Amino acid sequence: MKSRGFYRGVNLGGWLSQCDYSHDRLYNFITEKDIEVIAGWGLDHVRIPVDYNIFENEDGTYKEEGFALLEKGVGWALKHGLNAVIDLHKTAGFSFDAGEEEAGFFDSEKYQERFYALWEQIARRHGEKYEHVAFELLNEVTDPAFITAWNRISAECIRRIRSIAPKVLILVGSYHNNSAAAVKDLNPPADENVVYNFHCYDPLEFTHQGAYWVPWLPREKRMSFEEANIPAVYFEQQFKPAIETAKKYNAMLYCGEYGVIDLVQPGDALKWFRMIHDTFEKFGIARCAWSYKQMDFGLTDERLDQVRDELIQLL
Repeated sequence: MKSRGFYRGVNLGGWLSQCDYSHDRLYNFITEKDIEVIAGWGLDHVRIPVDYNIFENEDGTYKEEGFALLEKGVGWALKHGLNAVIDLHKTAGFSFDAGEEEAGFFDSEKYQERFYALWEQIARRHGEKYEHVAFELLNEVTDPAFITAWNRISAECIRRIRSIAPKVLILVGSYHNNSAAAVKDLNPPADENVVYNFHCYDPLEFTHQGAYWVPWLPREKRMSFEEANIPAVYFEQQFKPAIETAKKYNAMLYCGEYGVIDLVQPGDALKWFRMIHDTFEKFGIARCAWSYKQMDFGLTDERLDQVRDELIQLL
C-alpha cells in the first residue's frame, strides 16, 4: 500500500455518509479547503465513506447528483496530490449501524444485485484512475453468521469490478466490524490487487468511553491512558491474525479506521496514537485515521489544538 500511495490517510466521515443528507451537509461540510489542509499535513490519501442512497433512489435508479459529489471529492484529492479510497459505508439492505434499519442484504439476491450494479457504476466512473483511487467494498460486516455469504458476495463483486477495472485496488474486510482477528476467515485474495482491511478502536473501554451508541459502556465513566493499562505489545497481539493471514497470501494490509473519542483528554489520545503508530510502522501497515472533522472523533476539533502538530506525525 505504501508504494501505491495509500499509507497514511484520514477519513472524511460524515460528509457523504452518516449524515442528514441535507444540501448544506453535502455541499458545505467538506470543501476543497479541507483537502488542502489534509495535503498540508503530509498525508497521502483520504478515505471517502459514501452511502448507497447518495447514488440510488428507493427503486434502485441512479442519482447523477450523488455521483457528481463523489467525483468532486475525488477530483479535489487528486488535484492536491492525494489518493482516495471510495468506501461504501452503507448498501441497500445492510448497515453496520442497526439504527439505520437496513436489513436483508445477505439473504436477498435483489439487494446483492443492486450492490454489484452500484460498484459497476463506480468502476466505470473511477476505475481508470486505478493509480490513485481504491475501492472498499463494504464497511464493517457485523455478524460472524454473515461470513459465508459475504465471501461469496465479495468474490462476485470483485469479478464484476475486474471486468471493468482490472488493476484497481479492492479492499475487503471481515465480520465483527472489520476485526483484525476475523481477517483469517476471508477468502484468499482473488489477485495481487485485493487488500485485507481491518479497523481498530481497541480497547473500546478507552477509545469509546462515554459513547452514547455503545450501550454496555457506562456513560459517565472516564479513563486515563494509564488507567487503561494497555500492554506495550497490545496492538501487535491484536493485529497478529491479520498480519499472519496477509503474510500467508502475500497480501497488502490496511487499517481503514482507528481513533479516539473526543471525551478522552488530548494528552491521553496522543499516547494511544503513539502506541498504535509504532505497531503500524513496525509491520508496515497502511492506515487511515477516523476522522478529519467532528463525528465525535474530529482531528480538527479545537480540543486538539495544543497537540495536533504532534498527533499528525503519528498518523
